[in-house]
Amino acid sequence: MSNVKNYLILLSILFVSGSCISPPDNFPSTPEISFKDLNFSSSDGADSLILSINFKDAEGDLGLNPSDVDPPFNPVTFKRDNSGNLIVYSARPPEAPSFNPIDWVINPIVNNATVRDTVWVEQNEDHNNIFVRFFIKRNGVYTEFRWQDPPFFTTFNGRFPRIINGNEALPVEGSIQYSMLSFGWNSIFRNDTLRIDVEIQDRSLNRSNIVSSPEVTLNQIRRE
Repeated sequence: MSNVKNYLILLSILFVSGSCISPPDNFPSTPEISFKDLNFSSSDGADSLILSINFKDAEGDLGLNPSDVDPPFNPVTFKRDNSGNLIVYSARPPEAPSFNPIDWVINPIVNNATVRDTVWVEQNEDHNNIFVRFFIKRNGVYTEFRWQDPPFFTTFNGRFPRIINGNEALPVEGSIQYSMLSFGWNSIFRNDTLRIDVEIQDRSLNRSNIVSSPEVTLNQIRRE
């Protein structure tokens, strides 16, 4: 599978009674989502697996902008030794993993300075706000397809942008269309039966419920 991976996100939002002080009784403080649709679209370039969900939230503190990279939304945490020094690949301890693009970063910026080395990191899940897991059904049993494992070393977790740019708490509901681009959908999954689980997270780090797609094959959800 190519390293080319990307996301396209469309938001459809309804601000519910923006002038009210308290949200409607059925609007939760923790985001609530429901499955809407799943489509597969092939092209001459990267193919798209397009997941759509509905959301509902009492405060509207959903979404992250590109500038939201300060803790707790920092992309990674730099691992350090007992003396507080960054752990680099050339001096890695025995327990450190072999090089891969999840656990090691080349020439990162640390404290506003570029470190000209390969540094051991831990990915920060809270950098993202939409989390997607894939499952394959074989012999009647679902097994997770772990993108983060060899040989792919990636995930399809990502970000959708802020729904409300101000700080005012507003109850909102709407839908998110999350398009996952890859050159490898057909070659990896072929005629497999799939299920996709998804959840989202607000800026207070509240995780939504998990919703699942129906079990499908790529051909069943193919869209021209």
